[in-house]
Order: sequence, then structure tokens, then C-alpha cells
Amino acid sequence: MKNNRTIFSAALVAGLFAASVSMAQTAPAATSAAPAAKPAPASPAATATGKAGAATVTIKYSSPSVKGRSVYGGLVPYGKVWRAGANEATTVEFSKDVTVQGQKLPAGTYAFFVIPTEKDWTVIFNKTAKQWGAFKYDEKQDALRVTATPRKAATMTESLV
Repeated sequence: MKNNRTIFSAALVAGLFAASVSMAQTAPAATSAAPAAKPAPASPAATATGKAGAATVTIKYSSPSVKGRSVYGGLVPYGKVWRAGANEATTVEFSKDVTVQGQKLPAGTYAFFVIPTEKDWTVIFNKTAKQWGAFKYDEKQDALRVTATPRKAATMTESLV
């Protein structure tokens, strides 16, 4: 179903930073000689898996938090390539060939980037899946680019899910 694949990519972009608010916890005072637990990473790794037609889609990303910052147009500048997460580039794996906005994308694993603007976002599937952030992003390695219109979430969320 072509629309499911198109909706999937648009929903992925529009759904960034659309999850639950994080909650702080206070650690109990240390009373034993046991080693202290490592603090949770600032941008924990996460995986989301679903179906788009017959294809299994797996997205691996690091989940950054807002922390009171202005994200789009601030931390993530408009008009610049963004890794759609934190740390390593977000990856999207398709188990079968898919069609995204009428364009064929072969099965495989891709780095997932976006170029946000106030009006619409360029969604990029890049053939160099293993890379840190967008620092060495190479447009020549793009397998596919499409445009999506983001939608504002009903409520502000603290972390990307």
C-alpha cells in the first residue's frame, strides 16, 4: 500500500519529539560499599520496529531530550542536515523494497537525515548507514530524498521516542 509507506516516512519525521515527559528520580543515599550505578545516558539508544506493507521497518536512534531548549530553528537549525536523533546517525532498515512518496527504495539499511524548515522537511535516506551524526554526511550517497510536512504534536514532549 503506497499510502502506508508515504505516511510512515511523514509520520516518522512529524513524530520527532512527540512522546512522554521524562520524570526525574532521586537516588537513595549510599549506605553500602556497593559501587554506584552509572547514570543513565543523556540520549539513550532506542529501537522502533513496525510494518510498512509487507516490509519490516526497524529504526535505531538515540533519544535526545529538549531540556528547556528551542529545538527546531535553535538547537537544530533550519535549512541544515540533521541526524534525526543524537549521537550516531539514526538508521532505518527495510526488509523488502518499499515505495516512499511514489519513489522506489531498495531493501537495506540507510542513515536517516532530515533538513527541517519552518514549512516542510526534506527526508533523506542515505546509503552510508554507519556514521557519527551528520558531520561526514555526503549528499552523493543519498538513495532517496522526499519532502514531508511536519505536524505539531498535541502536547510538548521531553524526549524523542
